Amino acid sequence: MTDYDSTINTSGFLLLDKPSGPTSHDMVYRLRRITGIKKIGHAGTLDPLASGLLIMAISRAATKQIASLAKQDKVYEAVFQLGGTSDTEDRLGQIQPRTIKQIPDIKEIQLALNSFIGQTAQIPPMHSAKKIGGKKLYELARKGQIIERQPNLITIYKIDLLDYAWPQLKLTIHCSAGTYIRSIARDLGEKLGCGAYLAELRRTTIGNYSVTKAVSPDKLTAENWTEYLLNN
Repeated sequence: MTDYDSTINTSGFLLLDKPSGPTSHDMVYRLRRITGIKKIGHAGTLDPLASGLLIMAISRAATKQIASLAKQDKVYEAVFQLGGTSDTEDRLGQIQPRTIKQIPDIKEIQLALNSFIGQTAQIPPMHSAKKIGGKKLYELARKGQIIERQPNLITIYKIDLLDYAWPQLKLTIHCSAGTYIRSIARDLGEKLGCGAYLAELRRTTIGNYSVTKAVSPDKLTAENWTEYLLNN
């Protein structure tokens, strides 16, 4: 534990722009080393593939507020790869190409996307941190076990189609907490009959917090991290 000048506030929230590659827990460990503070958590996990906004809670007082932050709506930028499926529902899994009789046109895609708007029941992916019977689903999946999952009730507020050039689709998605963007790709692929999986993902917003105000972890040091701290 590092000793700090008592006049320096070391409790609050840090908006981090997580790069693609490391896990959310990797960011926790990294901040523990930088800050010397053990009690650090994050509000809303990002998969290793994903980049973008990760709200880090620094100190015990801040971590007590994680649950309320994690429940806020989120906005993502996503790229879906059409024409195949993945056992993890993203490009990091085992890809199975699918034979396509006819490439869907933009009108078909827009109609399919519109069908996701509103409240719906979504089956979480096997390769996720969701717990069933005390076991994380990805732990079971790594053992080759696929179990029945109960659907989560989620809300998709808005999906904007930004670009479509077969086989890639670029979107922004505004959704409720608990939504798996990978599973939207999976379900869209089934609706279109061509298969789809998540190729890229970036979280831009959590509630009123934006990634435009976030800092890269590479910029943080033991000397400057408090400069980026938002008081709780």
